[in-house]
Order: sequence, then structure tokens, then C-alpha cells
Amino acid sequence: MFRLIDSPLGPLRLQASPRGLSRVEFTATGALQEAADSAVKGDSEKHSAAVLDAAQTQLAEYFAGRHRAFELPLDPPRTTDFRAAVHAQLMKIAYGETVTYRDVAKKLGRPGATRAVGSACGANPLLIVRPCHRVLRSDGRLGGYAGGLDAKRFLLTLEEN
Repeated sequence: MFRLIDSPLGPLRLQASPRGLSRVEFTATGALQEAADSAVKGDSEKHSAAVLDAAQTQLAEYFAGRHRAFELPLDPPRTTDFRAAVHAQLMKIAYGETVTYRDVAKKLGRPGATRAVGSACGANPLLIVRPCHRVLRSDGRLGGYAGGLDAKRFLLTLEEN
């Protein structure tokens, strides 16, 4: 089950299973109607709807500067053990804090895996909720981000206040 919501960064697609939130991703504006047309009509998964309701509310509060930590059941898609370890490290980065890809690699005991950490961040299905936007290049500059560098700058600025 999924829901399309507006955000200051443009449209977001939220997806949930009966177990929890499984995806938060940027959606091109032109893809909204196509995605809406493919929605399952009459889906009565009450838990999935409740998870989407909570995610939508918490994201709105986050964008308004009133929410710092997401409290949602998560059900991310299966991934490799390494990517799962990187994603777990992302959840430990405090609101408003930044780290480097190298810092994450070192915390995983793999200091040479900086690029692999970047790749794992790029494969993060729970953008914003699992804060890969808080990970920077070793020189302190912005690295890639699924929503683009303007979105990454926006999120970091939002968290500075």
C-alpha cells in the first residue's frame, strides 16, 4: 500500500506493508498520476494505512521543524548484510549531526569501505526517516543524494535550526 504526499522537497511516495513503513522516496511530479493509477483500489489493510497516516503526520511535523526522531515501525526491503549494517548506522546519527562516509566505514570496522558506504546510502529505501542526508564526503562537502543536492542542503539547514 502506498500514499503520495506533498513536501517542501516535492512529491514523496510512502509505502508500507502490514509490518511497517518500507519506503520513502522522491517521486517525479509527472510520475504521480501514473503511480496513483496503479494503486490498488479498495485496499483494506488497516495497519498499513495507520503506518502511512503516522508517517505522513511525522514527516509534516519534521518539515515544520517540530519533529526530530521518527517513531514508526519499519519494514525495509531485504538487502545485503553490509548495506543493512550501514543503514543501522544511519539510524544512530543524531538530529542535526553530520558524519562522513569514512566515519561510518570506520564504525563498521571497514575503514577502506568508504565508497561502499556511499553506495549503501544511495540504496537507502527510507530516505529522510533513515537519515542518509546527514552523511557527508570526507572533505565535509555534500555527497550525492537521491533527492539532489538542493534537497540535501534543505534537510541539513532544517536540522541546524
